[in-house]
Amino acid sequence: MPPGVDNEVADQASRLTLTPMVPAGSIRTLWPMAQQQTVGKPYPPPARAEPFWPAQASVVAAIALQLLLPPRLTAGPTWLLPALEAALLIGLSIATPRQLEREHRTRRRVALGITALVSAANITSLALLTHYLLHHGSPNGRELIVSGMLIWLTNVLIFGLWYWETDRGGPGRRAAGHDGPPDFLFPQMSDDRIEPVGWRPQFLDYLYVSLTNAAAFSPTDTMPLSPSAKSIMGVQSLVSLVTIGLIISRAINILQ
Repeated sequence: MPPGVDNEVADQASRLTLTPMVPAGSIRTLWPMAQQQTVGKPYPPPARAEPFWPAQASVVAAIALQLLLPPRLTAGPTWLLPALEAALLIGLSIATPRQLEREHRTRRRVALGITALVSAANITSLALLTHYLLHHGSPNGRELIVSGMLIWLTNVLIFGLWYWETDRGGPGRRAAGHDGPPDFLFPQMSDDRIEPVGWRPQFLDYLYVSLTNAAAFSPTDTMPLSPSAKSIMGVQSLVSLVTIGLIISRAINILQ
């Protein structure tokens, strides 16, 4: 045998002895783990009925807050817009079941109309209060503080409704399991250890997103994904910034 052949055989033997061997049982154990890491959470989650009363209660609370505003901070008679909103809400409550199990297009249009109406009324009140502060002033600082708080609280409630009505095509589509692309990325959507695989956001989750966005002027733990979600959150942050930064601070200066 030539001398070079012995060296080649020795090199091949060393490679074989250094190659780690994985038992067949370990491969069967690691394969499901690799699949879980690759696939992730299924989307959309399973269908789940959603109660409608939290949204109705938020609209009622927003109407009550509007009625507490001074007459000079409302567009037209104090009772006009709240009465119209209440009439639409009553009709919506009669036509809508207690739980949403499928998509109701007419219900969603009416709900979006009520939400837009309350939003317009709240932004109008904020504009009137800002105009009154900048051009007329006010000796009554306490009234300004209370008015600013009412507008800010209405802002939280109404934008919670916006997020609930717009995410993934609306609550009806989510309840039926026909979710559209997600507009918000909740922490529970990215980690199975936090919530089960079939977790779905409910109205309270959207209300919390609205509260944190109004308080911090930006998203906190839940990120907007779609352009519409970013636009709505941007409008809410702007309204909250004007309310807290301009009106409340000006009212406190008057009190001093």
